[in-house]
Amino acid sequence: MPHSSTTRRVSALERGARPPLRVGVILAHHFTLSAFAVFIDHLRLAADEGDRSRPLHVQWSIMASRPESVPASCGVLLEPTSALLSPELLDYVVVIGGILHAGPQIDEATARYLREVSATQVPLIGICTGSFILCRAGLMKGRRSCVSWYHYQDFLEAFPNQEVIADRLFLADGPRITCAGGAGAAALATYLIEQHLGRAVAQKASQVLLFDRPRSGSDAQPHPPLSETVSEPRVRRALLLMEQNLARPIAVAAVAAELGLSARQLERLCRQHVGMGPASLYRQLRMRYANWLIENTDRSVTDIANEAGFADCAHFSRQFKDAYGLSPSTRRLQPQRAVNGDAARARVFE
Repeated sequence: MPHSSTTRRVSALERGARPPLRVGVILAHHFTLSAFAVFIDHLRLAADEGDRSRPLHVQWSIMASRPESVPASCGVLLEPTSALLSPELLDYVVVIGGILHAGPQIDEATARYLREVSATQVPLIGICTGSFILCRAGLMKGRRSCVSWYHYQDFLEAFPNQEVIADRLFLADGPRITCAGGAGAAALATYLIEQHLGRAVAQKASQVLLFDRPRSGSDAQPHPPLSETVSEPRVRRALLLMEQNLARPIAVAAVAAELGLSARQLERLCRQHVGMGPASLYRQLRMRYANWLIENTDRSVTDIANEAGFADCAHFSRQFKDAYGLSPSTRRLQPQRAVNGDAARARVFE
């Protein structure tokens, strides 16, 4: 692999033309393959007409400090395509994270490079746990980070003085952009393409990849499980069983039996650790899920009632009004509530 930033150039640059969008990607050890693939494939489809994949309008390089394969979290090995390029040759430097607790995600040479980039006007982007890498390098001081709800608690523990949100797909805070990963990587790629190449090109990439619509960074992350917010292991398992069976609720006695508990023991544990009995807790979980669907999807109230485990739509509407003070149809007309990660956990049970 060539390791000179002056020799590793795409043909468009050799002809003296500057591509409108130039992206350098750094992969963490045990990076998330899906986040990388969906991000790069959007760039690839935006770079050329049809599906020819020539880097005409977008140039991307998979950069590394050493000419070694980088393992994804699934075990796939990916070869870098260039050394760490000079920031002046790039419009963005993207760090794609992955598994947090499998050793160092990047080496010191890469950390130094990220600090050098931060001293320029080139924005740094952290995708998935790439935000953790930027924070560890000291590059997010005074800026907010966007992470997945799944890694929200991990972030708070690692960076207690760093502001973090987990209610949206990605966040641009000056020259730092952080992304929750998953579907957020697609939304972020679409955003960058639209900024540099226009909406039509961005839409084309999304449509070829069968995304139904481009999503903005402020779109809500999918509904997070509340089991992540409870420390008592048996109550966590009970919550997980309930959350996995929202559309077809199972009896509380069956939940207790699955945990090796009596219904009375489960009742006592739930009241002790979440302040309500399991039946009320289950109902609140279903209402919470239904409310999220109403606020974030265009599905009909009947579909949402079925998805939340109510066979009778009228009964669902009554239960929903008791919980939220509004009918489901009226609730949909209200402005969507902005809930950040802290607030979401401060009132996990409404």
